[in-house]
Amino acid sequence: MEIKEEGTSEEGQHFLPTAQANDPEDIQFTSIQKIPNEPQLEFILACKDLVAPVCDRKLNTVVQISVIHPVEQTLTRYSSTEIVEGTKDPLFLTGVTFPSEYPIYEETRIKLTVYDVKDKSHNTRSFLGCASFQVGELLRSKEQLLSLSLRTSDGGKAVGTIEVSLVKMGEIEDGDTDHITTDVQGQKCALAYECTAAESGSGKDNSPLLNAVLRNPVCKLYRFPTADNKWMRIREQMSESVLSFHIPKELIALNIKEDLCRNQELKELGDLSPHWDNLRKNVLTHCDQMVTMYQDILTELSKETGSSFKSSSRKGEKTLEFVPINLHLQRMQVHGPHLKDALYDVITVGAPAAHFQGFKNGGLRKLLHRFETERRNTGYQFIYYSPENTAKAKEVLSHISQLQPLIATHADLLLSSASQRSPDSLRSSLKMLSEKTELFVHAFKDQLVRSALLALFTARPGGILKKPPSPKDSTEDTCPLDEPPQLRRQDSIPHHSDYDEEEWDRVWANVGKSLNCIIATVDKLIERDGHNGGGPGGSSGQDGDMEPSLEDSITSHPKEDWYEQLQPLILTLKECMGEVVSRAKQSLTFVLLQELAYSLPQCLVLTLRRDIVFSQALAGLVCGFIIKLHTSLHDPDFLQQLHTVGLIAQYEGLLSTYSDEIGMLEDMAVGISDLRKVAFKITEAKSSDDLPILTGRREHYVVEVRLPAAMFESLPLQIKEGQLLHVYPVLFNVGINEQQTLAERFGDVSLQESINQENFELVQEYYSIFTEKMPPDYISHFQEQNDLKGLLDNLHQNIQAKKRKNVEIMWLAATICRKLNGIRFTCCKSAKDRTSMSVTLEQCSILRDEHQLHKDFFIRALDCMRSSQIQGALSESDDPETGRLTDDKPTSRHFYPVALLLVSSHLLVVWLILSLALLLAKYQ
Repeated sequence: MEIKEEGTSEEGQHFLPTAQANDPEDIQFTSIQKIPNEPQLEFILACKDLVAPVCDRKLNTVVQISVIHPVEQTLTRYSSTEIVEGTKDPLFLTGVTFPSEYPIYEETRIKLTVYDVKDKSHNTRSFLGCASFQVGELLRSKEQLLSLSLRTSDGGKAVGTIEVSLVKMGEIEDGDTDHITTDVQGQKCALAYECTAAESGSGKDNSPLLNAVLRNPVCKLYRFPTADNKWMRIREQMSESVLSFHIPKELIALNIKEDLCRNQELKELGDLSPHWDNLRKNVLTHCDQMVTMYQDILTELSKETGSSFKSSSRKGEKTLEFVPINLHLQRMQVHGPHLKDALYDVITVGAPAAHFQGFKNGGLRKLLHRFETERRNTGYQFIYYSPENTAKAKEVLSHISQLQPLIATHADLLLSSASQRSPDSLRSSLKMLSEKTELFVHAFKDQLVRSALLALFTARPGGILKKPPSPKDSTEDTCPLDEPPQLRRQDSIPHHSDYDEEEWDRVWANVGKSLNCIIATVDKLIERDGHNGGGPGGSSGQDGDMEPSLEDSITSHPKEDWYEQLQPLILTLKECMGEVVSRAKQSLTFVLLQELAYSLPQCLVLTLRRDIVFSQALAGLVCGFIIKLHTSLHDPDFLQQLHTVGLIAQYEGLLSTYSDEIGMLEDMAVGISDLRKVAFKITEAKSSDDLPILTGRREHYVVEVRLPAAMFESLPLQIKEGQLLHVYPVLFNVGINEQQTLAERFGDVSLQESINQENFELVQEYYSIFTEKMPPDYISHFQEQNDLKGLLDNLHQNIQAKKRKNVEIMWLAATICRKLNGIRFTCCKSAKDRTSMSVTLEQCSILRDEHQLHKDFFIRALDCMRSSQIQGALSESDDPETGRLTDDKPTSRHFYPVALLLVSSHLLVVWLILSLALLLAKYQ
């Protein structure tokens, strides 16, 4: 039967063609039994007694693994081992793993082809021999071990044997296996193939929560020796996340909704004087164009249905600006003879930055500072409000939009309880109504609202403006700090003879008075009905605040309808609240008009850029939060930390401070800082759709993570009741590539130094809150407090040292994050070369420091994790003697830090820098 070889997909993933010769429905295949979400099949390889084609040289062997599907009978290159040098009995540390989604059955055949790599520098190799087996044969074999004879291409001469051993992570081996001896750097090392029982960390990995956000796992399997010559097994998994597109679409939809609402509010400002009316028209024209652009982007994103991630080759596409680059989960699962199974997760993603917008004028950090400086010093065309006051105006508007419908809902519930004549229900409804109304009233106790009302009043037709002050009158230093900044800068908001400054106080105070009347009425209704009174705060504390007219209106009799008594009072409350909302919305919208009116194109371009960068950062954060929640859902101490303190999210940046990457770093710094305005809330899923929901406005977003009922019920009460969960994002950046060398010798590294120092202070702040709020026994549960304090001091010293390419900063920051139970992120320009170098170095360092990796195998383990699949680039039809390895360099999806990275010459330099710098720092 002819066997044809298929190529690879555009993204580099090996694929299988659809069945053509046979109808799959007519053929019965035997599925492989497996744990949900675990790989279907994993095995490791070793060769014995290989025969070298030339007697005067030692073999450098590699095994290529191919799959022959039982329907199509097509051969597909799947993976390969690392190259083992200088032995005829190679034992391969890199295994073979088939993820749960891969179409493999007991009838599937696996072909193993052994090559001798003649010259790695020139990528040439020669064919030694091949063997094949059916998956079912391995599963049913004695001791689940196959010993296959390797034969030449014509099926004749035997050139050695290859052993295939089935691997089951986390299970006890059936007795000790034979000791296998391998030559490591000229030394013989006996390695016992055995593991003790351990709880499988991924055994709990059967939650629909994780399945809903992760896609297309790529797995790699390794076995490394420990210091006492036993085996540990390592499984690496890289998964895409559907959140790469889901979160940006949610965010853009919210931005559109917010901007449409703002534009409508601008139109509802009412009559303005010609100057302000012209500014408003200009603003609305530009803002409508912005909304149209966002709508077009959302439409284009909705058409993206193929991939679950954005490849680096698409970072310059305008329609994908909001989507993060190469967002993936990198997971390392360790099963060893000494400790329980452990999981180590890192989210890898391209640095959040506006690549399509470009970096000619710098990034957000510089652009925002320049914009604010210029706006502060602008002439008398608009009213200056500081960024803090502009943000305050947006915050109050956000509170209004959230609280007004809530109050209306609770008021209706109160009436419903009254109609049912239920005292307990009435008290409960009144309590909720009181709490929300008090928050509503409190939101307007701000000088900004009062001054904004005056500013809007003077902007109406007929408003009288005073003569603009001279420069000597516009200094801020001599003005009271509690005076509004627009009055401190230039007295462009004068008093007006017709404006009653106390009118606003009366308007919003009427809301409180209406609430007091409702409380007193409820108390009297319940008391006269024969029940004990005492609403929120008690009636005695409210009656004194009531006006006589309100008190006289309460003339209830025992048999009177409670609904009829409360309905007019609820109506009054809603009317008073509506008056407050109308005035406050108009005045604060006028504040926002000032920001937009200053420099429309520049302001909106900055808003767009900030939205783009924030969208990329948010998608990664939500992915990291959900994965962290999933892996720690059964840890009560973690859940206590989650709602008591919050989570630290540590971003490791590897950008240089040279050329365009300066702008990227400036964008990234602002985008990660903006994540502070994000909070999470966990709710119970009511449908099969488990994807998170995003609500809020630009100043405050809430990400709703939905859990299945059984998982939700296991959460602490505070979380189940909807308590907002906060994150503390921090960024540490160390440029490590050749461009950073230029920056340190001829350029400026002050940006990196400032970012590291600022974020160290944030880590200290989190650590202080953590040690203050968490019980001492929990802190000592997973780390020694003194050790953590020492790590913080060490990190501070390294930041202050201003040492070139100080990778110790990265290692210390990552270690502190893990000890604080945080979320780890690693970023470079595209989340490929530098990111993969850092992740693999961190993983091997963890294996050495936490899992007793044999010291002689550190470099070899690192090489295994960094080796690419270039051996699979040689077609079976090529001449086995003269076949040349092709440069199957990863593109788009192929940054593959755990499996498929090609270590080219410049990457080797980066690797050496990272490895040597860290090793020297460790052993100085």
